Amino acid sequence: MMDMPYLSLLIALPLVGAVLLGVVPVRGRIREVALLVTLVELALALATLMAVDPNSHAFQLQEELPWIPDLNIHYRVGVDGLSALFLPFTALLFAGVIVASPVIQILPRLHFSMLLFLEGATIGVFTALDTMLFFLFWELTLAPVYFLVSLWGIGPRRREAATKYTLLMLVGGVPLLFGFLMAALAHVEPLFDLPSLLAHPLPPSLQTMVFLLLLVGFGVKTPVLPFHTWLPSVAMQGPTGVVAVMTGLKLGAYGLLRFAIPMAPEAARSFHWLLAGLGVTGIVYGVLVALAQTNLRRLLAYSSISHVGLVVLGLASFSLQGVQGAVFQLLNFTLVAGGLFCLAGFLQHRFGSTDLIHLGGLARPMPKAAIFFLLLGLGGLGMPLTSGFPAELLLLQGALSSHMGAGLAALGGGIISAAYFLGFYRQAFLGPLRHPYLSRGPDLLPREFLVLGVLGILLLVGGFFPRLILGFTRMAAEGWIQRLTTP
Repeated sequence: MMDMPYLSLLIALPLVGAVLLGVVPVRGRIREVALLVTLVELALALATLMAVDPNSHAFQLQEELPWIPDLNIHYRVGVDGLSALFLPFTALLFAGVIVASPVIQILPRLHFSMLLFLEGATIGVFTALDTMLFFLFWELTLAPVYFLVSLWGIGPRRREAATKYTLLMLVGGVPLLFGFLMAALAHVEPLFDLPSLLAHPLPPSLQTMVFLLLLVGFGVKTPVLPFHTWLPSVAMQGPTGVVAVMTGLKLGAYGLLRFAIPMAPEAARSFHWLLAGLGVTGIVYGVLVALAQTNLRRLLAYSSISHVGLVVLGLASFSLQGVQGAVFQLLNFTLVAGGLFCLAGFLQHRFGSTDLIHLGGLARPMPKAAIFFLLLGLGGLGMPLTSGFPAELLLLQGALSSHMGAGLAALGGGIISAAYFLGFYRQAFLGPLRHPYLSRGPDLLPREFLVLGVLGILLLVGGFFPRLILGFTRMAAEGWIQRLTTP
């Protein structure tokens, strides 16, 4: 009996849905059709997760078909314990964005088609095991983001932000492609599939160049300094739902975890100081700049830069705690960053601004929104009983064990994070109403409450039962560490 092609179905479903939504009349039910596709995708992703054996560190559910056989390039997909969890979290975030999005007045059919196309390409990034296939999906994410930001952005400079993002990603794709080609052509027969590349390590003389090329390519999208400038721009100009996806799904950090470090382990160990330096620089820079922000969307953008810096620092420890903490924190981003940017979108839609000068005392007319904002924010701060606590604890443990100074700086960054978040919360939600029109702002609508409720529940489940994540990722993380430490 032929095995179910779970991963191909996960990739194809939103892509086919995007095409059909663009050409088939749906009589005004565009959002409902897009939501149906994402819910089926979520159910399929959960079924895929159930089919993965967490007690194995090997790639599973692999599918392979010839693509460019003369060059030994194949359509090859698969997952392990480090990547499988990203599939249902991705589908959940896209479903939440579709449910929470306001009424789309301009080209709604194209808007939801672009969202579904982006979902399919993102699933492809998480499942591709051929470097050229991965690069294809990586580049395919650019077009929908460009159109979503430039056509449906909320800022006057949205087209400039979309162009800046796209150009930076295209520039970052050049070293990424060169790195993959150098790794493939270093063998007698070109090798593009990741399992073979991991089984046949590159010569040490070549690892340095491959690692640095991949680090730059993935660093642009992570983003690490100095490639971070696109994120605050897109956060201010783009639609908040799209920004929720871009900050909630850290594809650049996943690329470091999946490709850059394992493909060049000796170079990664040699440049551990560079990884740690990029991580701690992002932490300190992000929190200090966030501390000076008065606009919620810009604050969340710099907060995201700081938090992903901690992930990079954890990966630089090359320890079990660092790897598991990095995966846990990347999943946590889906809940926290996704939820907070959705909330920012709700405020923007109601009051036309997310700047502190236009907010104040919102806890009175919007108590539900105030509660969820506090819950998600505390999750981002790593408070106990939220999923952010075990994630950050593992990352800090890994950082302190390998880079004591950087780990202490990360601890200081956590304190400053509490200062800017609680300071903004106090001014925006507590105290008297600053403006009469704020009292007319409705609290969360049922669909908005549903989205934040699901994200909030998962945030607490991860905090109360972290073993659900850690037990699933442990064996794959141990295999990841073993490949780095075995000569």
